[in-house]
Amino acid sequence: YAPSWGESALVLCVDVGFSMSNSGPGQEPPFEQAKKVIQKFVKRQVFAENKDELGLVLFGSDATKNNLAKDGQYQNIYVHRNLMIPDFGLLEEIQNDIHPGGQQGDWLDALVVCMDLLQNETLGKKYDRLNIAVLTDLDSPVSPDQLDIITGNLKRAGITLQFFLPFPMDTDEAGGGDVGGSGPPHGGKGLSREQQQGLDLVKQVMMSLDEEDGLDEVQTFSDAIEKLSVFKHVEKRPMAWPCTLTIGSCLTIKIVGYKAVCEERPRKSWSVVDAQTHQKEDVKRDVVYCVDDDEETEVPKDDTIQGFRYGSDIVPFSKVDQEQMKYKTDGKSFAVLGFAKQSLVVHHFMGNQILKVFAPKDDEHAGVALSALIRALDELKMVAVVRYVYARNGNPQVGAAFPCIKEKYECLMYVQLPFMEDLRQYTFPSLENNKKYTPSENQLSVVDSLIDSMMLVEENEDGEKKDLFKVNHIPNPQYQRLFQCLHHRALNPSAPLPPVEPWLITALQRPQAVAARSRAPLENMKKLFPLKEVVKKKELKTSKELFGKGDVYRTAVWKQVGLQNSCLEKGRSTEQLFRKGKVYRTVVWKQGGLQNNCLETGRSTEQLFGNREVYRTAVWKQGGLQNSCLETGRSTEQLFRKGKVYRTAVWKQGGLQNSCLETGRSTEQLFRKGKVYRTPVWKQGGLQNSCLETGRSTEQLFGNREVYRTAVWKQGGLQNSGLVTGRTGFQILNIIVTSLSHIINAILRD
Repeated sequence: YAPSWGESALVLCVDVGFSMSNSGPGQEPPFEQAKKVIQKFVKRQVFAENKDELGLVLFGSDATKNNLAKDGQYQNIYVHRNLMIPDFGLLEEIQNDIHPGGQQGDWLDALVVCMDLLQNETLGKKYDRLNIAVLTDLDSPVSPDQLDIITGNLKRAGITLQFFLPFPMDTDEAGGGDVGGSGPPHGGKGLSREQQQGLDLVKQVMMSLDEEDGLDEVQTFSDAIEKLSVFKHVEKRPMAWPCTLTIGSCLTIKIVGYKAVCEERPRKSWSVVDAQTHQKEDVKRDVVYCVDDDEETEVPKDDTIQGFRYGSDIVPFSKVDQEQMKYKTDGKSFAVLGFAKQSLVVHHFMGNQILKVFAPKDDEHAGVALSALIRALDELKMVAVVRYVYARNGNPQVGAAFPCIKEKYECLMYVQLPFMEDLRQYTFPSLENNKKYTPSENQLSVVDSLIDSMMLVEENEDGEKKDLFKVNHIPNPQYQRLFQCLHHRALNPSAPLPPVEPWLITALQRPQAVAARSRAPLENMKKLFPLKEVVKKKELKTSKELFGKGDVYRTAVWKQVGLQNSCLEKGRSTEQLFRKGKVYRTVVWKQGGLQNNCLETGRSTEQLFGNREVYRTAVWKQGGLQNSCLETGRSTEQLFRKGKVYRTAVWKQGGLQNSCLETGRSTEQLFRKGKVYRTPVWKQGGLQNSCLETGRSTEQLFGNREVYRTAVWKQGGLQNSGLVTGRTGFQILNIIVTSLSHIINAILRD
């Protein structure tokens, strides 16, 4: 069924007689094959979205329904559908309503019924093509008395004919079957007598309709299924783009342009429908514009204008501004700016539009002038650099017009070129100057052999080149899959979508000949370019991931570091923890494994332990803080010089990873989302409003109210410590000694 730009009318004439259900062991019955053919054909027509009309006639059926069924003639022939544009309803009928019959039908009588249907349905209408496609196994008796009359009527009506059979035209006669009777028609033992007679009649009819190529219209079911598996692209009438080619201000040539390459898009797009009724009208869309504030104040559409986002700002543009901003042109343009060598237009300059430029058919002068330009460019290996504007107020393009001379026509091939902003410049380090990555001669040789083995163009003995992988013959897998799923979902609303069809997967793979040739070079590549697996570094987990959300796990963690029942674990402030006085407070510190340390007593480690480093270390060890910055007085950088990985692991053990203690960053840097978020974090540890949270010194927090400040530190058992005074233990002792010496000197003077 050849595509045409006009409307066509086609009748599918399908044999559903009982012989169509017969098949040999392991073979698919002819009826199922014929059903697949018409399903795929109708499916292609539905998605092609053209206005071709289709009819369906069944013969060999149990019922009879046609205009010629009178006086016992034209029996068992059923007109299932008159001519109309195919739709999903017809596909559903073919799938569910068409079944094998129990009768035999004369395919010549069915052909007459199809002719009558075409003539009656197309009366008074204009069609570019009328066609009948007969699908049968020819295994039914026919009456050839009216064969010449039928052939003559087909010619006069301009009706073309196609046959689809379960076997090829060159099938051997009778084979090992029963020559005198009806041998097994599809058991692999040759044709039956009826089939052989029918095959002779088919040859006679087709040769009389078309003496040279008549037999080309006889195909097998399997060939038809393979060809019809590819969804036909939407047929579009080429839209001419008339314009004038100008060279300077004096030379003008009338031209007509046609798009040669353009991205194909399906016409129908996705629509939102009601889930129950499946009707688009039942869904209403209401668009409301609101101010981005707490009240979400509604704004009328008339009070809004478009804005262009420029960085973090939005620049408003009214409709008047947008119109004035557009590029103003005088109209269509195809002006030659100059000429350049073809070699200067490199392949990565090619844009996304190809235009074939011809001279108008009825303009002889334009044809001569354009031909001279094309041939001059071809001889000089040059291109014309062109300014192209499609329509008035359209944005201009710059492109190159290549000469194209074929056996049947010649034209200019316009290719869009990129502007400066369209080019992407990348800089890569040189491999040649890096000795570490310099390939050996053997490595270069094996890469060369791999490239040679994977060449998709072969040269035969006569020197003719053969393309093994024609990209322009490969259908777009996106649309093939889309149409397959749409068809399946329309007929099977609740069934899961089918897998991708095998032929489509095969079409996208490299040819078998290339795969076989490249197998050995690929093995050599593996040997000369060994790959080593890079072991991924073990990801560090957060304390939440390590210990979960449960109290049991959390308590165990705090216990592990000797801080159970502390403000860090409980989330309570020191005031809540130590309200009962020193006795209770001491017990709490003891529970935390921190009794008699500087945190409880307010004394420095030097005062507590003197030079007894062994004893001091044991105390820190008891609290799980040995070698920490609290014990040694060294910074985390000094402690963890072995790198970030080790340092992070140490903080992680205490559940303090990414905190200000680990990272050295201020709370402002850590909690940029604002005070609201930052305050709950400190509050959970009982440290809200402290110097750690606010970043202010105790002097700034408490002013001159030393009494109040001292009381706060006293509640936490840290009065006179380095945390409150901001002085080290050595400075505190030095002050005490100095004060005592002043007192003693005063007493001595007295």
